[in-house]
Amino acid sequence: MLMTKQRRPAIRTLRGWATSVLQETGAIRECEEHGWMQDRADPHARDRCLRYRSSGSACRRFARRSHRCDHRALGFGRRYLPRVSAQGLGLSCDSRTTNVYNLRMVRSDSEQGDSNAPHRKIIHIDMDAFYASVEQRDNPDLRGKPVAVGGSAERGGVAAASYEARKFGVRSAMPSVTAKRQCPDLIFVRPRFEVYKAISRQIREIFAEHTPIIEPLSLDEAYLDVTENLQGIPLARDIALRIREKIKAETGLNASAGISYNKFLAKLASDHRKPNGQFVISPEMGPAFVETLPVGKFHGIGPATRAKMNALGIFTGLDMRNQTLQFMNANFGKSGAYYYWISRGVDERPVRANRIRKSVGAENTFSSDLTETEAMMAELEPLIDKVWRHCESVGTRGRTVTLKVKFSDFEIITRSRSVSSAVANRDGLAELAIGLLQDNMPFPRPVRLLGVSLSSLQVGNDAEPQLDLEL
Repeated sequence: MLMTKQRRPAIRTLRGWATSVLQETGAIRECEEHGWMQDRADPHARDRCLRYRSSGSACRRFARRSHRCDHRALGFGRRYLPRVSAQGLGLSCDSRTTNVYNLRMVRSDSEQGDSNAPHRKIIHIDMDAFYASVEQRDNPDLRGKPVAVGGSAERGGVAAASYEARKFGVRSAMPSVTAKRQCPDLIFVRPRFEVYKAISRQIREIFAEHTPIIEPLSLDEAYLDVTENLQGIPLARDIALRIREKIKAETGLNASAGISYNKFLAKLASDHRKPNGQFVISPEMGPAFVETLPVGKFHGIGPATRAKMNALGIFTGLDMRNQTLQFMNANFGKSGAYYYWISRGVDERPVRANRIRKSVGAENTFSSDLTETEAMMAELEPLIDKVWRHCESVGTRGRTVTLKVKFSDFEIITRSRSVSSAVANRDGLAELAIGLLQDNMPFPRPVRLLGVSLSSLQVGNDAEPQLDLEL
């Protein structure tokens, strides 16, 4: 596939006569066919034919200009066009159309971050303050007030916060005491996970009306690949709009959407117009959009990795893009290649329908800090039971057991152990988890929280029999 050079601006910069020319030639509709146009274009342009029209003064002026100008001048007219193939859309190729579409085109270069494959249409749907919004929907007295879903007790935590609460700095995973200090009028509501799960299933049924390729990330967000959608809607932005409208009509809840040509950028786009909005990042916009982004905003880069990048002089996407692949691999291991490519707006990960979870875990915050090994071992037992019940219910097994410990000063450590074959039963899981605890005792400070998780999951039928473990 032929591509324009990456430095050319997006089609949304068209003004004056160039806009009328591109509308008459069908170029704007061509972009819309790929789903990349923002709402600035004529909404009726999509209904026009794609063939080049000879009528219209702007069209004639452009044709005369194209025939009499030199190569550089012709490039000026071409540079506003989107990075798509004319022949791939069945456009007519008379001399004028050839001038419009073929001038100064170059083949894609994988080292520059272009892809030879046709652009995908990926939507990331994210419900706005999901848990808190459900509570405000079901209880009118909570509407317009700062609400936190979670435990209000001294040692509780915030699972979700309404937008009214977020204005005061309240956020998920924040200790309840801190949240109350930030917002004295904060109203705590106990979570109702069965209600949230039922609504989540209802929302996924709406997704399934448009595509079978759905990758849920949690109860309130998912990726959708709508490159070939069930209703034959040409524009990804229109699919996202219909989904959001139906979610609002059937559940009374707001959703935000990001539309782009890969998962990484679609997720960034969904955050760009929150709450209750949507945004498109086109192939032309992608690299420039990423280069100004602080690395801490990159999905998958946490505080520790951000600090390491900052220490290496990497603060923005542009800083990251200026590094070599070898440098990124040397400093960030297996993740280095991923960071290298997303800094160029490239993410080839597919949307995976019905993917297996990477891990399953359970944790508990105690009403008082623990210091004795026996007490901690006793608290691990119900967590082990919960993890194993889930594995039994879905038929998965795992090879890596992780112990999570949060101390009284909120410092968190994790300790893991992997075995050659999947853990076959509950006793094997308990042996590994308790062994990790005992190996790390005594802890330097009292323990506020303990957690157990099982990862490296596989389908139960594929699991090999578990051998005796020696810790």
